[in-house]
Amino acid sequence: MESQKEYTNGEITVVWKQHLCIHSGNCVRGLPTVFRPKVQPWIEVRGASSEEMINQIKQCPSGALSFYYNKDKHA
Repeated sequence: MESQKEYTNGEITVVWKQHLCIHSGNCVRGLPTVFRPKVQPWIEVRGASSEEMINQIKQCPSGALSFYYNKDKHA
């Protein structure tokens, strides 16, 4: 079953597609204040700036992590 979860900080929304995740650990190593696999919810969008999260999301090799700007979605 394909599942997707979204986490927003008001400016951006981080999208996690669990079925695509290969657990490379890039996100956790890069931004451990945001990506915390042992905590629920595991993505804490207040743990870093939007720019820092975007830069880390772009390092995701599987495409399981993505984002969008909230202003673009509701425009």
